[in-house]
Amino acid sequence: MDININWMDLSLMILPTIVYGFIFYILYLIIECMRKYLRNNNSVKNTVIGKRKLSEILKQHRNNKKFTQEFVAESIGVTRQAVSKWENGSCEPSTTNLLALAKLYNITVDQLLNGNDN
Repeated sequence: MDININWMDLSLMILPTIVYGFIFYILYLIIECMRKYLRNNNSVKNTVIGKRKLSEILKQHRNNKKFTQEFVAESIGVTRQAVSKWENGSCEPSTTNLLALAKLYNITVDQLLNGNDN
């Protein structure tokens, strides 16, 4: 019994299977990464310091001093929109801006981050 194997035909049948397998594996890895990201999402919106969000603390200190967002922005050298984003939780101030905010509100950075007024 003589079986002739045409390696070219065989490779044309196996190659697409390998390519599709590779594509499915890459898709699987992407989906797993996305699931892990969503499960462990420590995004800015979920940042909580103590029992309160940083955005709430920033807004409370500004309101306690009866400052406008525009005044705070001009005082520390950022835009009003930046202060608004910090207060609605869509982003956080940098360390430099946290230091400037604490100085502006006449409190320590620890007091600012922990939300206490002591």
